[in-house]
Amino acid sequence: MPYKEFKIEKLYYTIGEVAEILNENTSLVRFWAQKFPGFIKPARNKKGNRLFTAEDLTNFRTIYYLVKERGMTLEGAAKRMKDNKSGEDRRVDVITTLNSIKEKLTEISDSL
Repeated sequence: MPYKEFKIEKLYYTIGEVAEILNENTSLVRFWAQKFPGFIKPARNKKGNRLFTAEDLTNFRTIYYLVKERGMTLEGAAKRMKDNKSGEDRRVDVITTLNSIKEKLTEISDSL
């Protein structure tokens, strides 16, 4: 699985935590946040650090899927996300769930 599962446990995630979840570097997270302002709207703390919500994380996962796994351009990914604001296209969630199931089945198979 290219990125880590996350459970919505916090109101805000730092850029480092987002980078760790996506298994990418912080500069890419910062770049995507700038390129997708309609979908990723980081809050800032008093120090000026970016803080991302769980919705932002979901959008980052979608961007990751479209750009890294499907090979779309940033413009193509932005258009796809804009055309799908209602959330009908939940392929990312389905793929994440299926990968999680696969990992659990592999663990069970290995323990037999």
